[in-house]
Order: sequence, then structure tokens, then C-alpha cells
Amino acid sequence: MALGFFARLKEGLSRSTQKIAEGIGATFTRRKLDDAALDELEDVLISADLGQAVARRVIRAFRSSRFGREVTDAEVKSALAQEIAAILAPVARPLLLDRAKKPHVVLMVGVNGTGKTTTIGKLALHYKTEGLRPVLVAGDTFRAAAVEQLQIWGQRTGAPVISAPPNSDAAGLAFDALTQATSQGADVLLIDTAGRLHNKSALMEELQKIIRVLRKQDPSAPHSVLLTLDATTGQNAVQQVRVFKEMVAVTGLVVTKLDGSARGGIVVALAEEFGLPIHAVGVGEQAGDLRPFDAQDFAAGLVGSR
Repeated sequence: MALGFFARLKEGLSRSTQKIAEGIGATFTRRKLDDAALDELEDVLISADLGQAVARRVIRAFRSSRFGREVTDAEVKSALAQEIAAILAPVARPLLLDRAKKPHVVLMVGVNGTGKTTTIGKLALHYKTEGLRPVLVAGDTFRAAAVEQLQIWGQRTGAPVISAPPNSDAAGLAFDALTQATSQGADVLLIDTAGRLHNKSALMEELQKIIRVLRKQDPSAPHSVLLTLDATTGQNAVQQVRVFKEMVAVTGLVVTKLDGSARGGIVVALAEEFGLPIHAVGVGEQAGDLRPFDAQDFAAGLVGSR
């Protein structure tokens, strides 16, 4: 029997959950929530990649509401899930297409290996099932594997894939793709991009050029700039958000590979630090493994409170 998405999310987060649950269990076996206990809890949260800012916020909340009380590990988990959900709720926002824009242009950015191409394919399938017409653009012209991977998704979803010869100008390709997608009446244009952070200035120049040429046709494009982040990189994801925010106006995040990570807490750290919408999370390779981000489900899955 296939697992429901919450069950897969919970299973995917199990390594992160184990780290938090073991830390809480070792700290709280019916003891008073005193300064020493709070210090230990703060260390547990930081080691689980929630980050110092989140850890301090949670500890402040515990200090004001439960200080001096005798608590069990189950009570701490439940209260921790509530605090985490409160941090995540403002950023848990689905990606909504502007139907007045035809096509709604989505620029997908991120370093290589974060799952940009796979995410585009999964989004295309999602839009297809909603009766919309997606068009895919193989804008990472330096990696033949990325072009081939996107073409496979195009075949799987029945969505057109627009590509160019290796090492072609990605901006020129994006311009041509928008022209074609507009003439075909497409609803959404999903543009893959390169992610070579080792040459940040060249990548920045390329991304900014893509945006410039898109705006020659549609001054409001791109309508969404999604940054994909690999959860297994932990705190490195924070630096990636900073770098890409310098380059382009990132409008939202997609967090992938939560099923292979013991660092699921990074999602909470990102929410606290940047406040960018987290549109979706991925817990596997299958098309149905990318789903809209739900604050309550994620918090419960991360802490293991239900």
C-alpha cells in the first residue's frame, strides 16, 4: 500500500527526528525546566540545524510559559512542534500562478545538484494534471545531462521542451522560448538555469541577462524566481539563499531531498532568517514526492510529536 504524503514526509524526516528526539529524551525525563535544562535544549536545537536564532526564540518561549515546571519529553516535543509551526506558518505559501500572465514565467535557480531540473519536471506534471499547458526550457546549456533529463520529463508529462545546442546563450534561448510559449498559448513557462557557484560573477551575469531579455517582451517577467535548496547541505543552504538573493530577486524556495537528510531543521532556520515563502518540499524522486509545504505537518514530522 502506498504511503500518504504525511507518512512519507515523516519517514523522510526520521533521521532529523531521531536527532531531536534523542536529545530531548536524554534531557527531559520528568525534570524541572530550569536554566540547565533550557541550555541543554538549546544545544539540541542548534545541533539539529535549526540555527541559533530559532533556538533562542524557542527557549524564550519555553522560559516564559513553562519555566520551573516539571515536564516530560512528550510535553516538550508537543510544545516544540507548536513553536516551530508558528515560525513556519507565515512562509508556508503555495506557488500561485497569475492567470492574467500567459505564460506565467518561472525562473528556477540554484546550485547544481539541488534538484532544479527534477523540480521543474514535477511542477510540469502538476500543472498538466490541473489542465494547464506548461512549456519547459533547458536553460542549463552547459550540462548535457540537464538537457537530457528535462527532455525525459517532457516526454513523461507531454510538455514541450525548448532547448539549444551545447554552450548556447541561455538568455537568447529564454527569449526565444518566451516568444514560442506566448504564440502557443502556454499557461506557464518553466526555465531551468545553470548553477555554477564556483564562478559567481559569471553566473550572476548570466541570470541577470536572462531577466533583462525576458523583460524586453514582458516587463513583469519573470513572475516567480524559485530557489531550490538541497536539505542535506544543512547550514550551507543559508549561504546559498544569501548569494542568490544578491544575484536575483528570489520570490520563493523549494526544499528538496528531505528524505535523505538528518538536517531537516534547516527549513526552520531559513524561515526565521529570510521569511521567504517556502512553496514546496520534496521527499523523493517520484512525481508525487513534491508537495506544497504545510507548517503543521512539517513541524509534527520533524519533532515526532504525532
